Amino acid sequence: MKILLVEDESSLREIIRRELTGERYVVETASDFRTALNKCDDYTYDCILLDITLPDGNGLKLLEHLRATGRSGRVIIISARDSVEDKVKGLELGADDYLPKPFHMAELSARIRSVIRRGHPEGGRELKLGNLSLFPERFEVRVDGRPIELLRKEYDILHYFISRPGHVVDKETLAEAVWGDHIDQSDNFFFVYAQMKNLRRKLREAGASPEIRSVYGFGYKMVDEKTE
Repeated sequence: MKILLVEDESSLREIIRRELTGERYVVETASDFRTALNKCDDYTYDCILLDITLPDGNGLKLLEHLRATGRSGRVIIISARDSVEDKVKGLELGADDYLPKPFHMAELSARIRSVIRRGHPEGGRELKLGNLSLFPERFEVRVDGRPIELLRKEYDILHYFISRPGHVVDKETLAEAVWGDHIDQSDNFFFVYAQMKNLRRKLREAGASPEIRSVYGFGYKMVDEKTE
């Protein structure tokens, strides 16, 4: 799952980013209103953690923009401004939750899981294609009921594709969805090719009927060969 953290306090931003990354989320960050606005216009997030007080704008204005433009994604307001007026306005604008600062990371994690489950009701169930099953809550993958071991990014790639069977995904979109802000550290997509190669090999060796195929000139798509 992909999260955008909008927080101007650098130390808190890094603490939250590090903790959520450790929980297997893809975390992107924005320290000001303009950066957050650009990211929200360009990309889709499963959850947005939104501070109200930003150096160049108000987080509630960003929330207004998200809802006015029909952007998907759950929003949790995280703010030191714990006034009833702010809570009411945020919820009226479409926020899914409101968590006042300071807070414990355990509570933030629980709130994130809760709002993501609302947006992805399948999250606690099984994602299945052919004889391949993925259980998002447990980070578990099985083929014909037998577990297979995947590295973290291999799992993230598989999760992305099994949620979009038959959809063609280009390498730029895949890299941005799975690696988030960290794709800026690379000037090529070798890391995508390497992880994809390993994942495809493991699925093939496990006897999975679905496969991730290359679509020449476009990218990749996951199909179940038994249903074609």
